[in-house]
Amino acid sequence: MAIGINLKLLRKRLGKSQEEVANDLSLTRSSYSGYENNVAQPNLDSLILFSDYYRVSIDDLVRKDFQELKESEWEKIDKGLSADVKGQKLRVLTAMVDENNEDIIEMIPMKASAGYTAGYADPDYIKVLPTFHLPFLSKDRKYRSFPIKGDSMPPVVEGSFVVAEFIQNWMSIRSGTPCIVVTKDEGIVFKVVHNLLSSEQSFQLCSTNTFYEPYMVHANDVLEIWKFVNYISPELPEVRLDDKELSKTLQGLQQEVHALKAIVKN
Repeated sequence: MAIGINLKLLRKRLGKSQEEVANDLSLTRSSYSGYENNVAQPNLDSLILFSDYYRVSIDDLVRKDFQELKESEWEKIDKGLSADVKGQKLRVLTAMVDENNEDIIEMIPMKASAGYTAGYADPDYIKVLPTFHLPFLSKDRKYRSFPIKGDSMPPVVEGSFVVAEFIQNWMSIRSGTPCIVVTKDEGIVFKVVHNLLSSEQSFQLCSTNTFYEPYMVHANDVLEIWKFVNYISPELPEVRLDDKELSKTLQGLQQEVHALKAIVKN
């Protein structure tokens, strides 16, 4: 394992001494120096400490040799970004096909949605899901249907199913796009996404119901993003008239009242 040299490179990237890092981590200088020089191997608690401090995953810290990193990869570490936001590496996407080897739309039932964060890449989880076709959708894109909970995204009501398109390159998402966002902590959420990857390595997630406050999700916490295509609802959306339409309706009613009055007088 290259943990020692990785720690040394990370520290030098920050421009700090061993003593400064040790003080930041509430360690003795000799203890931290031992880890860098491979005199001692860090336990799990120490690995978590280093992972949080240097903003790199434990997996990268243990498995990768940071001496081989390109400058573009170091820039991602500087920003605390471990997610592949551009989709340059193949994202794990387990999908079903029909008897003609054509993609079909998997539907995530409400009862199965709680396990999606664990099963989204598991063929055994995906293959038992109900599936369907929508012939008017593009055949060269991947779609999935997700259940909607709560009242945060009207006119899409609870009990609806959003059909969404898989997004490989998250940088391509335009701010203001409604998306299904699958996160490690919250699971499946349906929100209007504002893309702040370039400035903050995060997405701002907003609801169409103004009662709910916008909040930030770091790209490292995102598992999948699916762009809204359409939705299937058990309810007809409420029709609201704008000011012009309301004025026209009132004028129409007034004309009808006058006409009725004229008939009564005659």
